Amino acid sequence: MDTITVAMPSKQPGGLEAPLDAHFGHCECYTLVDVANNEVVSVRTLENVPHEHGGCMGPVNHLAQNGVKLLIAGGMGMRPLMGFQEVGITVYYGANSQNVTEAVNALLSGSLIPFTVQNTCGGGDSCGGH
Repeated sequence: MDTITVAMPSKQPGGLEAPLDAHFGHCECYTLVDVANNEVVSVRTLENVPHEHGGCMGPVNHLAQNGVKLLIAGGMGMRPLMGFQEVGITVYYGANSQNVTEAVNALLSGSLIPFTVQNTCGGGDSCGGH
């Protein structure tokens, strides 16, 4: 049984009922869900690290150091998307999910699409600071 850790940017206090936070790098926290055999086996939260403009690798490395292998996010710039690829974290586009449970269910049902360059934003003030 292989277990994979999935992260979702979340509003406080995190957890399965927490709303997703659209801004992965500036989110209040991450909800981490361990999935095995297409089922949720555990849920925990992880505080975000401080994120300054242009410092998107901080949150990327923070997630990688905490064992995350997959991220579901609604928005991010090109640099963090490339960073996730560099550290081996697969990113899915989850902007249509209202909370963590919906995002996880969409992942488990296979209905999420990979996060691509077309989903990225310019960062800064143009997108609210992803």
